[in-house]
Amino acid sequence: MLFGQLFHTAIKTAHLEATVRFYTEVLGMVVADRPPIGFPGAWLKPAQAGAEAIFHLYAGDAAKEADGTVQTGTAAIDHVSVTCQGYGAFKERFERYGLPYRENLVPATPLWQLFIFDPNGVQLELTFHSAAEHQDVPVISGERRYNARERWFQPELYRQFEAVAAES
Repeated sequence: MLFGQLFHTAIKTAHLEATVRFYTEVLGMVVADRPPIGFPGAWLKPAQAGAEAIFHLYAGDAAKEADGTVQTGTAAIDHVSVTCQGYGAFKERFERYGLPYRENLVPATPLWQLFIFDPNGVQLELTFHSAAEHQDVPVISGERRYNARERWFQPELYRQFEAVAAES
């Protein structure tokens, strides 16, 4: 018997186009081929050659609860963590889009972290190994310091991804 690595994370969304724009424009992911599953959605993968889709987006009826609503947030799952590279570039992109984020240095390890929410309120942890980053150890200000108990998702800031999607 073997329990393997995480294959993908499925995210329900009421705003498919906005969610795809966030993951591709802000996080630099690319849309992957998706089989004809029978409901709207998208698969997203890292831009590296040979990467597999790690986020599967469910939209339409597949995303809805029995009462017709679409849940948001991560609920009992606090966050989804993805290894990344380019700590400073991600911070700059978050700031360019005016999106709040939090930072953390994992004590007694070479790991740095950035936390951000997607348009659905799913918290993402971007984890960086300091050896792959070509910068000094970040100095984290008090208002940017990650606190697991803090709830700082601001859905109105993600409407910018809906606006352009609605125009196209």
